[in-house]
Amino acid sequence: MKLILPIEVADDIKPHLPTDIKFIRADIDGNIDGDATDAEVYFSWLYYLKPTTLHKVLDAAPKLRWHQAPNAGVNNILTPQYLERDIILTNGAGIHAIPIAEFVIAYMLSYAKHLPKLYELQTQKSWQRGFRNEELQDKTLLIIGAGGIGQEIAKRAKAFGLTIFGSRRNPQPLPNFDKVVGANEWKPLLSEAHYVVIATPLTKETKGIIDAEVFSLMRPDAYLINIARGAIVDEPALLKALQEGEIAGAALDTVFTEPLPLESPLWTQPNIFITPHCSGHSPRTKERAIALFLDNFTRYYNGQPLRNLVDKNAGY
Repeated sequence: MKLILPIEVADDIKPHLPTDIKFIRADIDGNIDGDATDAEVYFSWLYYLKPTTLHKVLDAAPKLRWHQAPNAGVNNILTPQYLERDIILTNGAGIHAIPIAEFVIAYMLSYAKHLPKLYELQTQKSWQRGFRNEELQDKTLLIIGAGGIGQEIAKRAKAFGLTIFGSRRNPQPLPNFDKVVGANEWKPLLSEAHYVVIATPLTKETKGIIDAEVFSLMRPDAYLINIARGAIVDEPALLKALQEGEIAGAALDTVFTEPLPLESPLWTQPNIFITPHCSGHSPRTKERAIALFLDNFTRYYNGQPLRNLVDKNAGY
């Protein structure tokens, strides 16, 4: 059996492979350092997997059977060319959950405690008092997408005393959630939510679902946080809602076009906190990604069920 491994971690993985396994390396652009015509397994790496890179690997590896992607969202992978192939796809759901959940708490505290304004005052050497700092205690958090990341967010948010609602395709009681509803049943909860976190995958069904209607149903003091995919939010509707006071603010770690164009009005909207799609970064991400791949490879090698199997029709 032959594997295609990321050039960044191939040497870390090599000692853990059976002696009968061969591997070749692929770089960020899809260049491969050997013959991939008989390769059966592809492990892509933590950079954003461009369709051009992916298609280059697909063309070089006609016998590819299993692809392990380290990212949780796979919308950029499921291209028509990819879907033409009978490839098992597993993703990296779970390896980014802890740093993303911590970032969500940071966004909430930044908003509640006016941290951007306080940093600004420090640079101005201004000793200004009278801020109306809020507590997270007794506020309500709605997590749209109560999967692995959503559950890690809920675990940390519950320690701050929030009431937590969630939505998921198959609703069921979950630890730290006060209520879990179906994937299409969260809109009636918007009027109660002080914080709305988007943690759902980007699919045909979720593209643009955070639209003008949603903003009209939210509280005027609500804060929107998107750590999922930018295309889930209707950005013109978001700008309008912020400018007209339908909601109080937003934190966006992901936007429709990345990098965010310099001319985008999102940059200068005063009540938006923009971060460069970095909430999932952590010094431990590499080790978690490798551990997941090695566990799944052992399962694949022994003919056992794989973890994080993606339903390509559903998109996650």
